[in-house]
Amino acid sequence: MTEPLSPAQQTVWRTFVESSWALHDRLEDELRAASGLSMADYHVLVVLSETPGHRLRMGELAGRLVFSPSRVTYHINTMVKRGLVRKQPCADDGRGSEAVLTDAGLAQLVAAAPPHLRTVRDSFIDHLDDEELAVIGRVFAKIRKA
Repeated sequence: MTEPLSPAQQTVWRTFVESSWALHDRLEDELRAASGLSMADYHVLVVLSETPGHRLRMGELAGRLVFSPSRVTYHINTMVKRGLVRKQPCADDGRGSEAVLTDAGLAQLVAAAPPHLRTVRDSFIDHLDDEELAVIGRVFAKIRKA
């Protein structure tokens, strides 16, 4: 049987869950209101904007987004319909496909970034000092790696 959480562990766990859900909801709501993009849309656009040629194989994109292959395929298909990205066969492997950032997608990302950054700062970054941010960065890098 799995050992129960101590009262201190339970408090930390619940604080993490409740605050992360609240933060994600605020980020999602404000991003949608300002740009019409979801957090998933925004993350896709950011990742593609940072890659050479603004393109990435679907499997690699799924890995970077921490999405299942079927979820990334579904999501990219919704973004294709809105003109934010396009799908095309991989140049080096015709069996695979790539998601490619469109000019319209890049323009929407550029427009969405300033208000989104304000929300990130107001909701998270500006409440923490540099030492706290460094600890959070180390902790979540460790958890993601695990």
